[in-house]
Amino acid sequence: MIEIRNIRKHFGSLEVLRGIDLDINKGEIVSIVGPSGAGKTTLLQIMGTLDRPDSGHVTLDGVAVQDLGRRELAEFRNRRIGFVFQFHQLLPEFTALENVMIPAYIGRASTAEAKKRARDLLDFMGLSERASHKPNELSGGEKQRVAVARALVNHPSVVFADEPSGSLDSKNKSELHQLFFDLRDRFGQTFVIVTHDDELARLTDRTIHMKDGCITDDKNIAL
Repeated sequence: MIEIRNIRKHFGSLEVLRGIDLDINKGEIVSIVGPSGAGKTTLLQIMGTLDRPDSGHVTLDGVAVQDLGRRELAEFRNRRIGFVFQFHQLLPEFTALENVMIPAYIGRASTAEAKKRARDLLDFMGLSERASHKPNELSGGEKQRVAVARALVNHPSVVFADEPSGSLDSKNKSELHQLFFDLRDRFGQTFVIVTHDDELARLTDRTIHMKDGCITDDKNIAL
């Protein structure tokens, strides 16, 4: 599903990623952990095509992403990749339903199709009665579930999440963690999650440990 070979990245004189090699299988839920400054988010952004490495190769869903032009890459990202961030980043002027529909619109789905996909996802997440509410009318946990629905609306192959439960209380955090596994079981997506949450890391199929721009350990813990 994801193949990474010898990824290196510098910011000025600082080498943030130092020759990363990593394979992630289809349908896996993988967590990436490590101290601040380890390179976790940079690696996630490169895997998710939001940033380019200085050297090395990323193959995602059989596509060598470094060979794509800007427009091809944007279309690939819209169709194949979903993103969930620590802060939901919902657009405040739109309802929950409209926020979920936005990536489908960008992917040129019809209004009817975008609305159906969005409603189905909100219903799956127990948010059908909140579909017409704007973000300021939703709880923190509801906002993040809407953000997850938005990430899934185009049926992506992989979802990248950066500290997705970092701003949630313990109850909403546990519910969001369980949601990732429910979604994997229902829709078959691969999830790659950067997290400082030990509880979430213990639940995932694999935990990738990083330090100083290197992978120091790769554990399959869900056996």
